[in-house]
Amino acid sequence: QVQLVESGGGLVQPGGSLRLSCAASTIWFSSYTMGWYRQAPGKQRELIAAIPPGGNINYANSVKGRFTISKDNAKNTVYLQMNSLKPEDTAVYYCNARLGTKHYWGQGTQVTVSS
Repeated sequence: QVQLVESGGGLVQPGGSLRLSCAASTIWFSSYTMGWYRQAPGKQRELIAAIPPGGNINYANSVKGRFTISKDNAKNTVYLQMNSLKPEDTAVYYCNARLGTKHYWGQGTQVTVSS
């Protein structure tokens, strides 16, 4: 079982920035594909960024050029730097760890973009 603990959400004005962090409780962190998902009210959860062990990072079109996913294997932590935030980025953001058929989720952190 892998525990994922997210932090860094909050309220930010349009155009602002936030950085989310997700700490994982596994010594095999570098073997996992780490991802960030989000779920807005009334919408399905969507994948917005993923970083596999090989490093071929993928982004959803809606965040490409504004969000950056990165990870620190020494700290077992994955980050999501979010710049130029828009009201439509408002959602609960979830960290995900995947290895084969195993998926683990964090508890989610709320991001609200509003003036």
